[in-house]
Amino acid sequence: MPQSFYRLYYHIVWGTKYRERTITPEIEKLLKEYIPKKIKESGGIFMALNMTQDHLHLLASIPPKTSVAEFVHHIKGSSSHLINLNLERKRFYWQSGYGVLSLSAKGIPFVTKYIINQKQKHADNSLIDVLEYAPTEEERESKV
Repeated sequence: MPQSFYRLYYHIVWGTKYRERTITPEIEKLLKEYIPKKIKESGGIFMALNMTQDHLHLLASIPPKTSVAEFVHHIKGSSSHLINLNLERKRFYWQSGYGVLSLSAKGIPFVTKYIINQKQKHADNSLIDVLEYAPTEEERESKV
């Protein structure tokens, strides 16, 4: 069966439950090893990943047969399960929402650099609001 041609790039952001600062260096290492493999397994293309203590940024290409919602649900669910299996405290959760922006191939270098420099961007408070947005639990609940 012939492959489909697509160029679908997404910058995805999601946070820890209640934006608790629970992404430790140990958890960050696990996520940076696991998420790229999981994306490849699901037919996507991993491009960039970085995080702070309370949220994660991911740049990936997702095949058109997979919805963004399915993709994010799968990555979030399996990654929190992995962390809870590998940590003694077994209490790591992601928030239920996420933020996603699509971009063109031209935007890949800018977004990749933004993701790679996450920790410095937060330290310098040189953030771009639209690239940081992922609704918190409270924001999601207030819209119901």
